[in-house]
Amino acid sequence: MGGGIIGLSAALELAAAGLQVTLFDRGRAMGEASSAAAGMLAAGDPDNAVGLRALADLSRRLYPGFLADVERLSGERVPIRTTWAIQGGPEVPESSSELGAGELEAAAPGVTTGGLHFFSLEEKSLDPRDLARALPKAVRASGVTLIEDAEVTAVVERGSGVEIETRSERWTAERLIHASGAWAAKLTGLPVVPRKGQMVLVEEIGVPRLKVVLRTPEIYLVPRGDGRIVIGATVEDAGFDKQVSEAAIGRLLDQAAAVWPPVREARRVESWAGLRPGSPDELPVIDACGERCWVATGHFRNGILLAPGTARLLREMILGETLSVDVAGFRCGRFALSAVS
Repeated sequence: MGGGIIGLSAALELAAAGLQVTLFDRGRAMGEASSAAAGMLAAGDPDNAVGLRALADLSRRLYPGFLADVERLSGERVPIRTTWAIQGGPEVPESSSELGAGELEAAAPGVTTGGLHFFSLEEKSLDPRDLARALPKAVRASGVTLIEDAEVTAVVERGSGVEIETRSERWTAERLIHASGAWAAKLTGLPVVPRKGQMVLVEEIGVPRLKVVLRTPEIYLVPRGDGRIVIGATVEDAGFDKQVSEAAIGRLLDQAAAVWPPVREARRVESWAGLRPGSPDELPVIDACGERCWVATGHFRNGILLAPGTARLLREMILGETLSVDVAGFRCGRFALSAVS
């Protein structure tokens, strides 16, 4: 239940393991937060929650095979857009070395430090819109039944199965995975809420200069490799509102220009908002939430990065395999649930 990158990746993984999979989405697959994301595979971002690292590393290891499978099944390319990130912060982690002025200028010509200390990370990024085109095709090609415009309105476990009701049909399954992102609370009772993120896309005039991700605690710039740069993102508690605010976009552009002044010369192309699924501790929820139901949500800023690792953990949980990482920090039991189906 849920056709974002988490649900689609889980469907792909389970179909590869020989299970018969049907996936429901309330709208269009990859139509919400998954296609609105920046696409950074930021496993080493020091601003990530500490409890995320093992899952992030697992996902990073799985990504080459995941993308290869998606491309093979879909016939669509999902290219890696950048391979390095330059991170700025109040201090440099002990495991990293601070970039000198010449190194920083070579990596991001025109950068302004603003008193921050910068270091490099070997980190890839992709364009989620490439995935949005390819992943649903790959899932269908793997034998998964993908049903769009089919919001699940009720889920009830009965005996040896799960009854699933949409607005027009009823289904029965042996198991169900709740992977509905920011909408997960409705049928699980989990304290997962939408965290609105507004973003803007600009295009450099002339020869592209920024070829690495440039990131500080306040802002990130993610080049697509063709002169386009994604800038983001706000973090707002605004319910399910996806309206774009000109004032918020203006602040993003000002923050980006303070780090990389050439942004002021770039042409604004597009702006949008997405709804990230956020949990109180900013860690995902990956767990059983009943005898035959599982949940995978709350990935907040890292849904694109964590999708292959989450899919692998779900397969291991459902099939009783040895878990690749410790999932204690992702259990439902860390929250007081109001209602669990």
